[in-house]
Amino acid sequence: MRRGTVAASCSLFAVLALSACSSNASGDASLAPLGPVVTAAPDAAGAPFADRAALKAALLDVGDLPVGFTPVPDPEEDLGLPPASESADSDKSSTNPAECGAVLSPVADQRAGAVAAASGWFTGPGFATIDQDAASYGTGADASAAFTAVQDRLAGCTEYTGTDADGVQVQYRVGGREQQPAGDASVAFRLVTTSEGVSLVSDVVVVVVGSTVTQLVATGQDPIDAGVFGDLTSTAVAKLAPAPAG
Repeated sequence: MRRGTVAASCSLFAVLALSACSSNASGDASLAPLGPVVTAAPDAAGAPFADRAALKAALLDVGDLPVGFTPVPDPEEDLGLPPASESADSDKSSTNPAECGAVLSPVADQRAGAVAAASGWFTGPGFATIDQDAASYGTGADASAAFTAVQDRLAGCTEYTGTDADGVQVQYRVGGREQQPAGDASVAFRLVTTSEGVSLVSDVVVVVVGSTVTQLVATGQDPIDAGVFGDLTSTAVAKLAPAPAG
């Protein structure tokens, strides 16, 4: 499970540093101000997904992604490894303000009460990644509240700092993005993460589909092509609607 911006970025930064890769384009990625808060109708049609398996089956799979992307197994559910300790003495990751560490965390972690939650991770060429998580709530009102909670956090985290697991300084900037509306309601934004001269760009869209909220994140040294990301968003919405009854 993605555990926020520090955990999402530290391993990729390490790989890029070892390979001496850097992208000036990423560091200079333009950031527009965040747009106004988007409200999702609390009475949107659509039944919640009954369980994780049903929701997982409705997420993007490798056949939906650009050529060259492959699935990343879940360490706990797919490989049977014990849960990673978030309080390990060797883990020096942090953000300031602390609540900004939840930016990019799964929707179900940002707003409790989901009936079902699922995530999928993929890695591709040039250290690019595409992640999707989804949380299905019992009512449209609950989904609307989750959608608002994600946006409320962003508003207080447009610029913040932190450290990775090794204590290395990391800087974060969040701004708005232009993207065609999707689903019943959607909001798009961009996160630029910089550490030791290496920058990563995460283009993000959060979409409400009935009583399900999904977050799609594409991260790389350069922004993902806007048309490709728009197509991925459309595919994600189509797979989530309508949710199976009961």
